[in-house]
Amino acid sequence: MKVTGGDKKVFVGMSGGVDSSVAAALLKEAGYDVTGVFIRVWKPDFIECAKTDDESMARRTAAHLGIPFLVFDFAEEYKREVVDYMVREYKAGRTPNPDVMCNKHIKFGLFLQKAREMGADFIATGHYARKSEIRNPKSKISYLLHTAKDKNKDQSYFLWTLGQEQLRRTLFPVGGMEKSEVRKLAKKFGLPNAERRDSQGLCFVGEFPMREFLRHFIPLRRGDVLNEAGEVVGHHDGAFYLTIGQRHGFILTKKTPHDEPHYVVGKDAKANTVTVSARTPEMPGSVSEVALENEHFISGAIPGADKTYRVRYRYRQPLVEAGIKKQGLGISVCFKASQSGVAPGQSLVIYDKNGEECLGGGIIR
Repeated sequence: MKVTGGDKKVFVGMSGGVDSSVAAALLKEAGYDVTGVFIRVWKPDFIECAKTDDESMARRTAAHLGIPFLVFDFAEEYKREVVDYMVREYKAGRTPNPDVMCNKHIKFGLFLQKAREMGADFIATGHYARKSEIRNPKSKISYLLHTAKDKNKDQSYFLWTLGQEQLRRTLFPVGGMEKSEVRKLAKKFGLPNAERRDSQGLCFVGEFPMREFLRHFIPLRRGDVLNEAGEVVGHHDGAFYLTIGQRHGFILTKKTPHDEPHYVVGKDAKANTVTVSARTPEMPGSVSEVALENEHFISGAIPGADKTYRVRYRYRQPLVEAGIKKQGLGISVCFKASQSGVAPGQSLVIYDKNGEECLGGGIIR
């Protein structure tokens, strides 16, 4: 890192993974007064693989680095703000993004608040994202959120709810690095988790299938799979479990071995039916405009409506061009080319025309 910490105190959210561990090591090397913090979240007792050694690994890493180690227990708040929200959205037939809510309410909400109460100047995480600051003519500083150097690991999509105060008090030490660089640094620092593989699942479900998780909250209910003409061509175990664009999770009973793959292009949660179609260039169910709710912009101001932006409505999805249209107190996003697989409840995140700066986003209505 190019900056030095001086006597600045920083609490690092240490998950037990290599990214946050390297973040802590870099901050200590840069001269910060570093404290490692493991955040305990709600864990379902019906998932064996949810019982991980993350906390003990984070503790071992902190000991290796010679930094204090704390545990913040936010299990109750996590269950309420993230898990209950997710189940509620699925029951309503929408497709939520719990990782966005985890960042909003837990990591950059409760964690930041408690760290500040305990005297920390900053918090830091292992997120792959970057920030910068600009100073206006009146010397007021504004903070910008940028995509990571490693575009394959970029996590700015999950950070669109951050505001000026959160960015002012947050450090992203690995955001300007490639993942391969982070792995090399982990070995250089001799970290006990240097070879540990990355987690691929939600932060409380792990790699447990989402459908298996949800069935503990939403009972299975067999329903019909329809084609575009409204004819019954198969069945499924619940429209709640399926999302627009999904290829699996339903059974087609009227098909031939030569049929093309079919995708969910519509669903009716009340009737418990889903509509499927083979993917085509202009896939049924594609849209040219979506309205947003709960929109938030990092600068505090809605971007201009006379510009072209780049957006994504799924994590890792390639950015697509779009414009913004103000609608009453809210906004709509108008795609330059019609898009398929757009699911209500998901986050749509807006970037500048170069796709480098994350401007904010909203929830698809």
